[in-house]
Amino acid sequence: MEQLYAWLGGGHIDFYSGLARLILSLVACGLIGLEREMRRQTAGWRTHIIIGLGATLLMILSIWLPQTVAGPGGDPGRIAAQVVSGIGFLGAGAFIKVGNNMKGVTTASTIWFVAGLGLTIGAGMWELALVALGISLIVLIFLEPLEQRWFPSERLKHLQLWYEGSSMDRAGLYKILTGFGISVQTMDASLSVNKKQSRVSALVKVPVNADLNALFAELKKSGKVTKIRLHENY
Repeated sequence: MEQLYAWLGGGHIDFYSGLARLILSLVACGLIGLEREMRRQTAGWRTHIIIGLGATLLMILSIWLPQTVAGPGGDPGRIAAQVVSGIGFLGAGAFIKVGNNMKGVTTASTIWFVAGLGLTIGAGMWELALVALGISLIVLIFLEPLEQRWFPSERLKHLQLWYEGSSMDRAGLYKILTGFGISVQTMDASLSVNKKQSRVSALVKVPVNADLNALFAELKKSGKVTKIRLHENY
């Protein structure tokens, strides 16, 4: 066991210490990737493992080069700094824009995190890396139900209603929307004299668990509604 601790936390890099750190990185980053895979995210199990292993390998290289090639004056942090800068481009690829909504922000964060996890393991600070791993798994797995309860997810959508003539009841419309927990960001109205109809367009935040059938039934009471449309704002 002492030998394993020496391989994982020692300052000298050889084959066995590098191997031990790569294996630990495989397990640690694999756990993060497994959580993302189970949620069917854009970057899953294998992606997180490869990122973590790559970061660990580069950190090992950063330590190994000064003690073998560059001498004691070498800077072991130079390669690590490039990893931190470069991983941002990879994380940006996990974002998906759906209308005005963004998906993949948490996955992009875990990509950045496993790179840091790999660098920390590669540098020999494996105890701190395991603590960070435990905290991150608690945040990803156990805090989600609390987040959904305390801060329900909302989607930014475009709501359009068509009315006969000018029969729209704007105050009643606001009351209906707020009653369903929908917040109005902007609202515009237009009246077509020739077609004898009016239209309301609103940018609204809709809770993901909103009962749309009940919402549409209530919206019909805001005037002589001829058409209702609720969609992503592209």
